[in-house]
Amino acid sequence: MQISAKSDYAVRALVELAADSARPLNCESIAEAQQIPFRFLKSVFRDLRSAGLVRSQRGCEGGYWLGREADSITVAEVMTAVDGAFFTVRGEEPGGPEAEASVPALWQQVEAAARALLGRTTIGELARSDGQSAGGRDGDPHAEPAAVPA
Repeated sequence: MQISAKSDYAVRALVELAADSARPLNCESIAEAQQIPFRFLKSVFRDLRSAGLVRSQRGCEGGYWLGREADSITVAEVMTAVDGAFFTVRGEEPGGPEAEASVPALWQQVEAAARALLGRTTIGELARSDGQSAGGRDGDPHAEPAAVPA
């Protein structure tokens, strides 16, 4: 599974906003702190703003804030906001019309497992975990995620 640069940058930018929610942060400071190309980050913020995940204010006192509480924004929601479809196989959703009989079920299970993990992991958790995995049990980044029923 490949995570797009856009999704990676969007999650990292929101974690940066969640870590310092007392004031708006400008795009330049977020790009520098997270080592994200500035121009790319501007386009990511357009998508995040359209989805209501961030709000912005122009001017010298302006910048970006989270659009909602960090604990109510899931990683899956962020990925969908910037990339569109959550999980695709050759540009199609798993189980689409061109899929073979037995393989689509596997891709659907992979999508369900990824969606379950990323759908329960919030930006707030990531900001509090200081970059450690939020998916493992009891804070163990090497623990297996909970099984997802098929």
